[in-house]
Amino acid sequence: MPSLRVPAPLRRRPVPVLLAVAVALLLLGVVLWAPATRGQERLTGSVTLSTGVPSGVYARYGPLLQAQLARDAPDLDITLRGSAGSVENIERLISGEADFAIATADSLASYQAAGGKDADRLLACARLYDDYMQLVVRADSPVQRAADLAGLRVGVGQDQSGVQLVTRELLEAAGLDMDRDITAVRQGINTTPTMLEAGRIDAFFWSGGLPTSAVEQLSAHTGIRLVPLGDLVPALRSEGGSYRDYYRAAVLPPDAYPDVAGSQVIDTVAVANLLVTTDRVDAAVAEQITRSVINGRDRIGSQVHAAQRVDLRTAIYTQPLPLHPGAREYYRSVKS
Repeated sequence: MPSLRVPAPLRRRPVPVLLAVAVALLLLGVVLWAPATRGQERLTGSVTLSTGVPSGVYARYGPLLQAQLARDAPDLDITLRGSAGSVENIERLISGEADFAIATADSLASYQAAGGKDADRLLACARLYDDYMQLVVRADSPVQRAADLAGLRVGVGQDQSGVQLVTRELLEAAGLDMDRDITAVRQGINTTPTMLEAGRIDAFFWSGGLPTSAVEQLSAHTGIRLVPLGDLVPALRSEGGSYRDYYRAAVLPPDAYPDVAGSQVIDTVAVANLLVTTDRVDAAVAEQITRSVINGRDRIGSQVHAAQRVDLRTAIYTQPLPLHPGAREYYRSVKS
C-alpha cells in the first residue's frame, strides 16, 4: 500500500520556526503600539495655580483652565489660590506655595533685575495674552492725561500686584511721584470700581485683558471714560530699566467697552502675561499644563475674551524666562 504524503501546505512546521514567528509578531505589535500610547500615561497628584484678585482676568482664567485640565488629565488635580497679582504670584512660586502662576513680563524682569531669590529657577510654559493699562475716570472728570492726576485720590492697585508696579512707572513717566504727588489708594479691581462710583476716589489704574468684567460692569450703569496713556511710552522707554523693555504701545479698541461714553480708540500701554512655573515641577506635568492651555484656547476664550489671543505661534515667546523643558517638549511634539 502506498504511503500517504502530506501536501506541502499542511506539513507541520518545526516548533522553533513557529516560536520565532510568534516572537517577531509580538515585537511588531510592541513597535506599533508604543507610538500610539507614548505621552498618554495618566498623570496623578495635585498642583496649585496662583491667580489674582476677584473680578480680574487672572481669577476668571484659573477656573476655566482647571476645567480644561479635568478633561485632559482627570487624575491630576489643580487647586486655585487667589492673590494680589503678579508680584505675590512670583513670591509664591519661589517659596513653593504655588506650582504655577500667572505673572506679567515686566514684574518677572523686575524681580530678576533686583536679584530676587532663586530668580534663575523661574521658567515659563506659555505666553498667554497681553494686559492693557486702563486709567478709568468718571465721564465728567477734568482728567485728560495722567499728569492731571496731581493732587487726586487714585486707585493704584494692591501691594504685591503687577498693577502697582506699572502704575508707579506710568506716573513717573508723567512727572508724578506716586508717594508724594497723588493720594495713592492701594486697592485693586475688586473694590476700585465701586469706590469710583461712590466718589471715594477720582480715578483708578488697572492692568488687565480686554474686556475686564469689573470695568465692563461699571460702564453699564455709571458714566466713565478711559484716559489715553500712549503719550507716556517714549518716557517709559527712555528711562531705562530692563523691565521697561516689556512695555509696548497699544490701543484699546472701541468695542472693548461699548458702553463707555464717547467710546473710541484709546492709545495705551500693554505688557505680556506668562504662565510661569519653576524647575521643581516635573516635565510631564509642565507638558500637560501647557497642552491644556493650548487645547483649551477656544473653550476658555469663549468666556474670557483675552484668552482668544493664546496662540502656538506666539506662546513660545516667553521672555524674560526660558521655557520649562516639559513645555518645550510639548511645542516640539506639535510641530513634528
